Amino acid sequence: MANFITVAKVSDVQPGALKTFKVNGKRILIANVAGTFFATQDLCTHDNGPLGDGELIGEDVECPRHGARFNVKTGKVTALPAILPIKTFPVKVEGDEIQIAIA
Repeated sequence: MANFITVAKVSDVQPGALKTFKVNGKRILIANVAGTFFATQDLCTHDNGPLGDGELIGEDVECPRHGARFNVKTGKVTALPAILPIKTFPVKVEGDEIQIAIA
């Protein structure tokens, strides 16, 4: 069973926005896609750029350095130059808290 940790309040990440948090020493990106929250690693697999400085385009986060894109739901690459997916984490909302599980 996953251990969920509260990382933010729902109001901290507006629809269409990205926000980075530090959780257990890891940089985690929370994306709000039309009111549904997703959590991924905050580093691009192409060159370790900070995805939190990028843009949320639909369900994709675009790295600000070279334009690699990743689906925030699945972590899959949707645009080169990245070829490796990003890690995703389970998310649940309890009341006004966004919680994620990090293994």
